[in-house]
Amino acid sequence: MATATATPIALISGANQGIGLAVANILAKEHGYHVIVGSRKLAASEKVAAELRAAGHAASSVQLDLTDNFSIKAAVKTIELEFGHLDVLINNAAVLMDATWDRTTGDPFELFQATFMPNVVGTAALTERLIPLLQKSTLPRIVFVSSTMGSLEVSRDKSTPWYNIDYKAYDASKAAVNVLTLNYARLLEGSGAKVNSVCPGLVKTALTHYTEYGTSPEVGATRIVEMATLGADGPTGTFSSRDGPVPW
Repeated sequence: MATATATPIALISGANQGIGLAVANILAKEHGYHVIVGSRKLAASEKVAAELRAAGHAASSVQLDLTDNFSIKAAVKTIELEFGHLDVLINNAAVLMDATWDRTTGDPFELFQATFMPNVVGTAALTERLIPLLQKSTLPRIVFVSSTMGSLEVSRDKSTPWYNIDYKAYDASKAAVNVLTLNYARLLEGSGAKVNSVCPGLVKTALTHYTEYGTSPEVGATRIVEMATLGADGPTGTFSSRDGPVPW
């Protein structure tokens, strides 16, 4: 692997709000990372990046729509031309459509397509296209933001608060994300790369309709940041939350 620059470079998808925004702020302000703020609307990502730069931190923006293959390819090309490598990829952007889907008149094909396109297909395509740039880092790290609701083992636990809630499309997409994590951890084994899944817990964000039961985005970002800043002796191929390991 080539030697990366002294300032680690991290791309966070969906970083214009919620957990992604909290992660970007923490990495830039507390860890000295150059954060690349990715979001579907360039103006939204540039606003965050501009605020970080105005405060004396390193940040840039990129338009990144995980439902658009052209957008993904263009974002990767931009990062390649501007930086030549990438140290950290945080796959944060996702949607939860089940909560508002009309089960009486809604088309299940559209529900699963709308969910899997950004959560799985776009996320996988972005990761795959960025592997060559990550392999140029001295310590590449990939964090997939997942959910305990995607755990096959926990999904059978009747004591969970969400056992009787019908979020099948979202849950299935996060189970798929966990398989991506294990595959990339396996394929990059021996390269020094750290690839892990993280459940941020229930957080007050647009995704959860700002549920009163959720924690702040900053709390939700805790474990994500920990896994994004792992040292050479850190774990890979794990699934965890800030409370500890989560069963696959």
